[in-house]
Amino acid sequence: MTLNENIKQLRLARNLSQVDLANALGVTKQSVSNWENNNIQPSIDMLIRLATFFSVSTDYILGLNHRKYIEISELTDCQLAHVSAIIDDIRAAGK
Repeated sequence: MTLNENIKQLRLARNLSQVDLANALGVTKQSVSNWENNNIQPSIDMLIRLATFFSVSTDYILGLNHRKYIEISELTDCQLAHVSAIIDDIRAAGK
């Protein structure tokens, strides 16, 4: 997928409108629309902000890999064990 497709897909996966995403990032709806329609590309700074907002790498947004991540650094070991168990259950249900 391309940059513009990835931004749109990530936005839709979170059930966000273009206005919602624009507000979260402090830009206009027009900016989001232009990114998604491949009229302009986000700046490097905005690319980093998009990646942080969606919990993916900049490489993911750029279409260079398909890895996603979840920020877990503030979780306790017990909480992390619960998250891991949920992920294992979801993976097992998909088989």
